[in-house]
Amino acid sequence: MAWTVTYDLEEFRAAAGGFLRARPARHTTLLTVVSSLVAAGSGRYGDQPPVYGWWTGAGPVEGAFLCTPPYPPLLSELSGEAARELARTLARDGERQITGVNAGRETAETFATAWQALTGAVSGVEQAHRLYRLDGLTPPDPAPPGRPRTATTADRDLLITWCEGFARETGALRGDVAALVDDKLGHGGITLWELDGRPVACAGITRTVAEMARVALVYTPPELRGRGYAGAATAAVSRAARDAGVKEILLFTDVANPTSNALYQRLGYRPLEDHLVLSFSSASSAGRRDPEQGHPS
Repeated sequence: MAWTVTYDLEEFRAAAGGFLRARPARHTTLLTVVSSLVAAGSGRYGDQPPVYGWWTGAGPVEGAFLCTPPYPPLLSELSGEAARELARTLARDGERQITGVNAGRETAETFATAWQALTGAVSGVEQAHRLYRLDGLTPPDPAPPGRPRTATTADRDLLITWCEGFARETGALRGDVAALVDDKLGHGGITLWELDGRPVACAGITRTVAEMARVALVYTPPELRGRGYAGAATAAVSRAARDAGVKEILLFTDVANPTSNALYQRLGYRPLEDHLVLSFSSASSAGRRDPEQGHPS
């Protein structure tokens, strides 16, 4: 069994696309990142070219990864053998700086252990995420005042400001925030909650891939929090996705944030699996942290 590594997105899609689409909830981030790269080009997440790979034996593909620098590699669920061999494969390639790993908990930990043994790097938890899937939608009752609407290019400047605030608070974004906003506006992927003609919260959603979409970028300005606007926006974007025929509606939360976890469960989201974003550093810099290791798509 071996990894095949390529810089060719279409080659990756042809080889691993069926594997990823067969379990869209488990492969949500890989699928949505690929979707964004197809739509916006290889420079969507940074200047360095993305790299892709898939794991095969005598039969079909059994694992996949992609890396869009400066973000760490995104890994599908991998066997222990595949995770360790991927670490060896990436360690042999001195052209790429591997700053961490983003995967389901077990796969992330196995890869990190192998990476540490190969390179001497120290791993640390940057973000612990929980993936949720919508069961039955239960909108807030009573709902806050206001109404939802789809954001347009007229909202671009406001959304960039909000995304910058989101990035500062969560460390979940790096790179060109304006490009992220433009990407989401390009497919109608941001819902605003509006009160008396004024946007007061937003909830984004990815493009639909394999009948799956993921809610992302839920934000309320600090001065407007505690009024139910974020929950209303999330319910609205979730309902719109369901009405459009999306079968798997997902979202990630910060495991350490009890408020957001409780909110999404009240709306009808149920836990599916835990993910880790781990960072790698040399032993001499083990106390330093890069707070922006997650992936925005």
